[in-house]
Amino acid sequence: MYAGERIPPNRKVIEYTGERINSQEAKRRDAGGPTYLFALDKRWTLDGSVGGSGAELINHCCEPNLISRVMKGHILYMSLREIQPAEELTVDYNFDISSGRDECRCGSPKCRGVIQVTRKKRSG
Repeated sequence: MYAGERIPPNRKVIEYTGERINSQEAKRRDAGGPTYLFALDKRWTLDGSVGGSGAELINHCCEPNLISRVMKGHILYMSLREIQPAEELTVDYNFDISSGRDECRCGSPKCRGVIQVTRKKRSG
């Protein structure tokens, strides 16, 4: 997916929409092939393959130009910086390492090599 016009920093670009399903149904759907699931919280997930806005088609990048924000039950993709016309829109999927290891080929100088993120535990 590519920007059709210049997008200023810190702007809402698109809302991730889809069928709202509970965590049990999300686990069932995730057991198959590729999915477009985005967790709202521990209880609810949006399935972008059913009634999605197109946000589900935005590719992963380890150095993205969009960030996802959950606000009042909505998932918004916001611009991290100015985005130029025809620039590809990207977001860091932030998949948990427990979901496996999927190779990343985003081409960013900061590429992790995998889509998953290893989170460091907070001390204290």
